[in-house]
Amino acid sequence: MKLKNFREIKEGAVLEAGTSIENKTGGWKTFRPEVDFKKCIHCMRCVIYCPDSCIPVKDKKRLGTNLNYCKGCAICEEECPIKCIKMVRK
Repeated sequence: MKLKNFREIKEGAVLEAGTSIENKTGGWKTFRPEVDFKKCIHCMRCVIYCPDSCIPVKDKKRLGTNLNYCKGCAICEEECPIKCIKMVRK
């Protein structure tokens, strides 16, 4: 069987281009981060490691999480040195 080249393959799903601001990407997560701000030392490790840049910061302090873009990967929970972030079922 001969494989088709890219010109011979039928067009499949077509996605319109856009930014993640236009396309909210956090809708399919199973878990979401919950932060205990009484324990949080605002070290910003979660902010640095977040692959989706969904943790807003103001005045050098971590705020909540923008759940419209958080995919629930749990990297923030893993990287938190004092373990004030827990992933909870959505």
